Amino acid sequence: MDRQDGAMAVTARVLIVAGSDSSGGAGIVRDVETITAFGLKAAVAVTAVTAQSDRRVVAVQPMDPAMVAEQMETALEGGAIRAVKIGMLANAAIVAAVADMLARHPHVPVVLDPVLASTSGKVLLEPDGVHLMIERLLPRADLITPNLPELALLTGERDVTVAIQALMQLRIRAALIKGGHANDAAPQLRLDADRCTDTLVRQHHPPLSFESPRHPGTLRGTGCMLASAIACGLAKGESLEASIDAAKRFVSAAFLQDQPFTGYSFASKT
Repeated sequence: MDRQDGAMAVTARVLIVAGSDSSGGAGIVRDVETITAFGLKAAVAVTAVTAQSDRRVVAVQPMDPAMVAEQMETALEGGAIRAVKIGMLANAAIVAAVADMLARHPHVPVVLDPVLASTSGKVLLEPDGVHLMIERLLPRADLITPNLPELALLTGERDVTVAIQALMQLRIRAALIKGGHANDAAPQLRLDADRCTDTLVRQHHPPLSFESPRHPGTLRGTGCMLASAIACGLAKGESLEASIDAAKRFVSAAFLQDQPFTGYSFASKT
């Protein structure tokens, strides 16, 4: 809680459940930066400590699952948490601890970024953890945000069309399929060389596309930024669609640092 005018006032917060990145390029550092940019405050539950650079992950030390649960519990008990963003979970025991804690807070919106492996190929969630994530966290999350490699790992399907159909069978509420890693055309994603299309799929709804320019160069931590920005929108009471739209504009502005982000006023509400 924050002190305002001599009294204790509750400030809405987003709880980050994720790993630390010693380089600052991804993980909790990116999450906190993003949440601050949206004018909210962050609470954190550290799941793992990593030693990594912009090129490789050198070492990963998972936290004790009980400690992860304690961090979440103390953050949630004050009632100021308006959304939860989940990133790296490292192993099945941590997945179980996070799922147990979220079950005690069923009305808090959850955005899950399924961090399964680093760009350099380092495994960031053990296989049994992936299975437990599919069983317990995918149905709980209000939105999951897999990129195309993560979609393939979650479903076991390489064809995007088949993979999306398989994902919908996993009892998910909604998924934003990120097209940034695309190299083959898929009808749902309407891919082309100059545009990046993310596709929102939900039960009993037609797919909804969110397009942005495909920017040159690379930027680490964009998945963290996108998921955290969406969580900010949900924490503010915005619709899922408006939250995604503002988050996409935030990430685009990060690629074009000379163009300030103007997405604080959300585009639409439902």
